[in-house]
Amino acid sequence: MPRPLLPPALSLDADVARAWLVSHMGLAAPSFPPGAEGTRAVLKTLRCIQLDPLDVIGTNADLVALARVEGLVRGDVYRHLMPGHAFEHWAKERCILPASAFPYYRERTRETPWWHLATRLERLPAQVLEKVLEEVTARGPVTAAELTDHGAVTPLDWSGWKGTGKATSMALEVLWTRCQVVVSGRGPGGKRYDVPERALPEAARQRVPSGAEAFERWSLLERVEAAGLLSRAAGPHWSVLSKVRTSELPDALVREGLLEEVSLPGSPRRYLVPAGFRERPVLEPDARMRILGPLDPLLWDRGLVKLAFGFEYTWEVYKPAEQRRWGWYVCPLLHRGRLVGRLEARVTEGVLRVEKLWREKGVKLDDAALDEALARHAKACGATKVRRPRARVS
Repeated sequence: MPRPLLPPALSLDADVARAWLVSHMGLAAPSFPPGAEGTRAVLKTLRCIQLDPLDVIGTNADLVALARVEGLVRGDVYRHLMPGHAFEHWAKERCILPASAFPYYRERTRETPWWHLATRLERLPAQVLEKVLEEVTARGPVTAAELTDHGAVTPLDWSGWKGTGKATSMALEVLWTRCQVVVSGRGPGGKRYDVPERALPEAARQRVPSGAEAFERWSLLERVEAAGLLSRAAGPHWSVLSKVRTSELPDALVREGLLEEVSLPGSPRRYLVPAGFRERPVLEPDARMRILGPLDPLLWDRGLVKLAFGFEYTWEVYKPAEQRRWGWYVCPLLHRGRLVGRLEARVTEGVLRVEKLWREKGVKLDDAALDEALARHAKACGATKVRRPRARVS
């Protein structure tokens, strides 16, 4: 029996797609309260905040929050969310996720293809897992260094990138993947682990439908909300949902009216969007310039960014220096709903130093808006001065 045809895809102009994305991502106007309340509201809206350990002018999670919420300083995104309001797991790679997602993750062990949970289990004695879980239960929240040392294990090797060689740390990785322990905070001593019954008491008590199908339906709907426009083509924006992309599920959710499909002029790709997205309010951009993190959700799909914003962006942090077009840790600048430039900066000796600054061709950077953005960011990073060069055309 032939499958039912999908409803025809709606064609969106680039201007409409751009305005939808900026508003949907909470980047159009101040729509979040300041401080902790706003940080929690941002996570609820975005569904996940991608993590990265590099801290140059704040980590990526800091930059995501600072672009949307007033009254924050570097590190507040972790302090305001954990414990109680969020946990860490795989979504768009490793992310901070709202506590409401925890019951779904507890039902289904998640990992990226390169995480190799099975290999970790082969290298860890079962009694070490049991002892580490018992100790976290009794003493949490604790860091890996505060737990009993259970000796060495053979580390995983990703093309020369070594994993931990400590049995205790590897046991925490396994327990974390299985949601038997969660990251309940981050600080100078590193990640702090605790059992979910203490760190996420309400979420730990909740029950959701079990089974792969229920989890995948929920995950795909969440990912479309997180992306705003989720390309049906393969790419890092699918990440751990790569197998779902090629399954029957996306078509099924479109037929059920839970998702819609759209296209953009100049591209053969189709995009999944939340059902009823045209009825949602689209806020007008304000006059504030925002410094975006390299892994901000607005930038997940580089092809879509090129199509909707006319902006080419590649995060070159892992490229050899001689192969970089711009620089190492380069952040785009968003102003009045458009990506107008990019900068590379770092904080040293109490100064936010903008080492390189580019404006997009045909764009006149608003110097006053840029200076205000840099002043806000310097304050958030504990810097008292800003140094910046004149902008160059990219």
